[in-house]
Amino acid sequence: MTRRRRSPALAWLALLPVALLSQQPAQAGDRALGEYLSAECVTCHQISGRQVGGIPAIIGLPEEAFVALMESYRRRERDNQVMQAMAARLSPEEVAALAAYFGGLKPRN
Repeated sequence: MTRRRRSPALAWLALLPVALLSQQPAQAGDRALGEYLSAECVTCHQISGRQVGGIPAIIGLPEEAFVALMESYRRRERDNQVMQAMAARLSPEEVAALAAYFGGLKPRN
């Protein structure tokens, strides 16, 4: 029995539809929901946009960056037990809403 070797490029092309279908579309966050959910966030993160006591500012953070940071906490790639727990309990819709809310705020001087 003779086996034909597949080209690596052909194998990749065969997986492309699966990879594309598994990607979640970017969703616009609901700012009103984000504002509602932010009450817990601003107990540590300053609403003024200042970094205080080693807790980073999240005001004005681009939405994509906010979502990526939360995903890295959810996957435990970033080391902070509090943020890992917070990210784990938020749905993707809630993360997008928080990203939209905080991303739309301007730091206060």
